[in-house]
Amino acid sequence: MKFQIKSDSISKLSADIIILVVNGRNKLCSSLGLSKIHQDNLNSIIKLDDIPQATGSVNIAPIQGAFKRVCFVRIQDQDDFGEEDLLKSAKNIIRAIKSIQCGTIVLPLNQFINKKINESTASKLFSRVAIDESYVINSLKSDKKTSKKNHMISFQVNKLDGNTIRLGIKEGQAIAEGMNLTKDLGNLPPNICTPTYLASQARKIAKDFKMKSTILNQKQIEKLKMGSFLSVAKGSRVEPKFIIIEHKKGKKLLKPIVLVGKGITFDAGGISLKPGAAMDEMKYDMCGAATVLGVMKTIGLLNLPINVVGLIPACENMPDGLAVKPGDIVKSMSGQTIEILNTDAEGRLVLCDALTYAERYKPETVIDIATLTGACVIALGHHASAVFSKNDNLANDLLEAGNKSIDKAWRMPLWDEYQPLLNSNFADIANIGGRAAGSITAACFLSRFTKKYSWAHIDIAGTAWNSGKDKGATGRPVSLLSQFLIHKTKK
Repeated sequence: MKFQIKSDSISKLSADIIILVVNGRNKLCSSLGLSKIHQDNLNSIIKLDDIPQATGSVNIAPIQGAFKRVCFVRIQDQDDFGEEDLLKSAKNIIRAIKSIQCGTIVLPLNQFINKKINESTASKLFSRVAIDESYVINSLKSDKKTSKKNHMISFQVNKLDGNTIRLGIKEGQAIAEGMNLTKDLGNLPPNICTPTYLASQARKIAKDFKMKSTILNQKQIEKLKMGSFLSVAKGSRVEPKFIIIEHKKGKKLLKPIVLVGKGITFDAGGISLKPGAAMDEMKYDMCGAATVLGVMKTIGLLNLPINVVGLIPACENMPDGLAVKPGDIVKSMSGQTIEILNTDAEGRLVLCDALTYAERYKPETVIDIATLTGACVIALGHHASAVFSKNDNLANDLLEAGNKSIDKAWRMPLWDEYQPLLNSNFADIANIGGRAAGSITAACFLSRFTKKYSWAHIDIAGTAWNSGKDKGATGRPVSLLSQFLIHKTKK
């Protein structure tokens, strides 16, 4: 998918298809600058064409002239058209275009600009969606069926700010490329996407974008006394890795933002073995790690003037004669002891040592991203990621970034009243707090390792992948976190 900006009037352009907005009164956008002949011709098609009334609905019809087809998209009220409507419309437009194999597309951007949506937002969202919707899972198939059409979308801009649109396209492309990397890693089978493979991807990103990568092996992790992380890795023959990737393009005195991604490349549950049904989907338990790498790629492509550190504790959680057992007590890097009551609550065990490690960067903010709890899916389903933080400003910034990027999140409580549920008679803390408030007690567990900095936890168990016929990683919340970091550089 390629993009370009055209300032010529529509009458001077030609393409396989043009995208035109039709409002609730079956009228075209007045700002298009069409000749009366074009206007009358299109209006006659609209009268005959059955365009569904729902905002975002599309219909394609053949036309005569410089454009072979027209894709009508319904927008009931162009003045009350928001970012979610734009996302829905963009997805439906790209899907329709893909279905008829159009090569060249003209998209007059003025139609999508109003008080709620500016040039930057519209161009960013369209370019992101165009790449995202073109994503195909076929890397391990012998018959790689892909479209041979090289789509070119021309944003026709009239008097809009070309530089702003250019930046919007660049940001949208970069976010989509980061999402695609996250999806690629999540969709790979666990026999390929191992901790060592994740480490190789971190090295590649670091090389491509002049970042610094450091990969710690088991002996080095042992020297750091990450006993909690290592307890999870004990049941696997696959060596754990602690992955560090650093983007240092901000001012030297600017404190870094640290992103911590859960990297369980396969989660069988350990001795507390998971049920067999859908266990294959536990390859997605490293989507937090994949998100960190996707975001690092995005900020690398944009060369953001910011300091960001990515930390990934990566290992498998497997049953074995040497695996950690329910009732075992381990010592974390922080010195706190943990009674492991359920070995399938392992994500918090690897994250807590990474959160302690993050202290050495004296960070401005630490955000961990993890497919942490099934309880989060019960609470929020598959539409919103869960945000936990005691820092109101940080939580609000993340929620706003989610709204802006249409990668939604919802704030959950992190009250001290929940902490006693993690009490242990034998250690400083238990790794589970019972059935009630499972996603909250998991966040409470992590909070005990984050006392020295501002911190937020994002549980993506319900949003990182889809099941069923559309099974596959979603690339979320790369767009949320990318928007959060982009906004940081514009303050």
